[in-house]
Amino acid sequence: MPQRAPFRIAINGYGRIGRCVLRALHERGGEGMQIVALNDLADHASIEYLTRFDSTHGRFPGAVSFEGQHLQVDNQSIQVLRQSEPEGVDWRALDIDMLLECSGQYTTRDQALRFTHAGIPRVLFSQPMVNAEAVDATIVFGVNQDQLDDNARLVSNASCTTNCSVPVLKLLDEEIGLDFVSITTIHSAMNDQPVIDAYHHDDLRRTRSAFQSMIPVSTGLARGIERLLPELSGRIQAKAIRVPTVNVSALDITLQTRRDTSAEEINRLLEGAARGTYRGLLDYTELPHASCDFNHDPHSAIVDGSQTRVSGPRMVNLLIWFDNEWGFANRMIDVAGYWLRK
Repeated sequence: MPQRAPFRIAINGYGRIGRCVLRALHERGGEGMQIVALNDLADHASIEYLTRFDSTHGRFPGAVSFEGQHLQVDNQSIQVLRQSEPEGVDWRALDIDMLLECSGQYTTRDQALRFTHAGIPRVLFSQPMVNAEAVDATIVFGVNQDQLDDNARLVSNASCTTNCSVPVLKLLDEEIGLDFVSITTIHSAMNDQPVIDAYHHDDLRRTRSAFQSMIPVSTGLARGIERLLPELSGRIQAKAIRVPTVNVSALDITLQTRRDTSAEEINRLLEGAARGTYRGLLDYTELPHASCDFNHDPHSAIVDGSQTRVSGPRMVNLLIWFDNEWGFANRMIDVAGYWLRK
């Protein structure tokens, strides 16, 4: 039986996630997918430079150069486009199987449909949408990817925090039962914050220097979790604090369980899932780690069992690490590959 040619992938938006997706796919050997085009407003010199050198993830593990309108990555040639609107690209001529939309600029259904109207058969978005109806499905890989079917055209990869929290909450709700959930995201600085105080955002806190303060920001995490775990609707609260680091974040999760439990039981369940059901997505450690130890870690979540606390004995507190760039980029590749092959 002849081997199928690689699926043809394009990237729209070549920022932090777009570049991590390209790099992660390269490091994973392609997995039957080939990036044939990317669309971004940056100039060619910047695209080449930021592909070769990354302050967070290091030098690109391969050869990178530009030839004409194509970015050359080892032996692959990627056409580079520079259009600000989806309709500005002749996507049909590119004959792509899927677009990975990594700009974060399209969050409603009307905006998302612009890509399918422009000739793209499937679009995977790197951000949660304003409401569930904006896409055909919101997927957290390892939890609900079986919802993908032949009729799906617009799919969201949720958020890095949703990918981190949902597997843990699903497992503990099934095994012990959860009455209430409170989450504080401790998140690295992002590009919607200035390096020094500046007129940068309509959220006044985000006008302050990203590297001089811990800064509370708004978050839609509770709403995102409820889309994936509707049985917890109305019982989740979340807040977020940006901290002066460039990568790797954490979730501080407090749970009120339906029955008595212990730190030992919680850790046993999470460690077992990391070795079994959620292997490759969830990891578990009790070593004395700092956040930088998880830079470039492909897991969606790493449970720090040394920090598990139980009081009451129905009040549980967890600390879960995640690389908010690399883990999420790897989940995009997982969802894309699963969807294309299905």
